Amino acid sequence: MAKWEYATAPVLVHATKQILDNWGEDGWELVQIVPSPANPENVVAYFKREKAEGRRKNGSRKWARPYPRWPLR
Repeated sequence: MAKWEYATAPVLVHATKQILDNWGEDGWELVQIVPSPANPENVVAYFKREKAEGRRKNGSRKWARPYPRWPLR
């Protein structure tokens, strides 16, 4: 059975595609986007990716960054 890891991230509405593309390049799949509880004009994205063998408990690998590059490329 597959094991998953999850992440949440705020998404700037003026750069949505760029932000989602960055997460996708790092192996994250978008699960859902919802309005931010703090400010409904902003949105929060929920991502998942399958845990890979050799990944540490916190999701990082020795040779790869655990989360997408920030700020945007």
